[in-house]
Amino acid sequence: MVAPGTVAGDEAVGGMTDGNTGLRTDGASGDAGPDRLTLALGGGLSVALLAAIGATGGWLLAGEGAEPTGRPVAGATTGAPTGSPSAAPSRATPTAPRSTSPTRSTGLTVPPLIGTDFAEARDELRERRLGWRLVFGSGTGRTVTRTSPAVGAEVRPGTTVHLYVDGPAPASTVPDVVGEECDDAADELVDEGFYPRYRSGRRGVVTRQEPAGDAAGNWNDPVAIWCGVAAPGSPTASPVP
Repeated sequence: MVAPGTVAGDEAVGGMTDGNTGLRTDGASGDAGPDRLTLALGGGLSVALLAAIGATGGWLLAGEGAEPTGRPVAGATTGAPTGSPSAAPSRATPTAPRSTSPTRSTGLTVPPLIGTDFAEARDELRERRLGWRLVFGSGTGRTVTRTSPAVGAEVRPGTTVHLYVDGPAPASTVPDVVGEECDDAADELVDEGFYPRYRSGRRGVVTRQEPAGDAAGNWNDPVAIWCGVAAPGSPTASPVP
C-alpha cells in the first residue's frame, strides 16, 4: 500500500483529472472543497440558463401564431378601424342648375302712342295684331295720355293694350248690320267704335241687332247681334234680353 504524498499517489490523482477537470493537480492535499463549490455554482448557473432558454423556447412555441396579450386582435368588422374616418369623405356632387329656357323674344312692343289721337292709336294696335281697350277720362280732347302695358314693353300677339284718353267717349252712330255675315258685321261695328255682343253664335247672317241701325250711341257702347238663320216672322231688331 502506497503512503500518501508519494509519486504513485500523484499519478492516481492525475488519472482522475481526465474525468474531472475541477480537481487540483498541483500535488496538494486531495481536499477539493473550493473547487467543488465552483463546480456546483457553475452547474447551477448552467441549469438556470438552460431552464430560462427552455422556458423562452416553450413560450415561443406555445405562442406561435398568436398575438401577445395587450395588443388589439384583428378581426372582421363592419366599420373602419378606430382612429380612421368611418368612410372616405364623399365628394358632394354639385347640383346642376336648372336650365330654364329664356322666353323667346317676339320682337313685338307697344308702339309710341302717347299724344296721338285715340282712333289712330287703335288702328296702329290693330295693324300689329294687338287688342285694345279705350279708357276715356273726364278731361277734354282725344289724345292718348298713357298706355298699359307701357310704351316699349315687349308683348305677344293678341295682347290687349289699354289706351287712356284724356277726354270722354265721343258720340257715334250705330251702323245697320242686319243681313251681313256675322264676321263682317262685327268688323263694321268695331270700326265705328262699338263692341259686338253675340247672342246666338258667331256663324251665319245677322238676323237682328240692338240698338237698331242709325241709332245714336257713343264709343265703347255694346251692340247685340243675332247670327244664324232667321226664324220665320222674327223682327230684324229687338230689345236686348
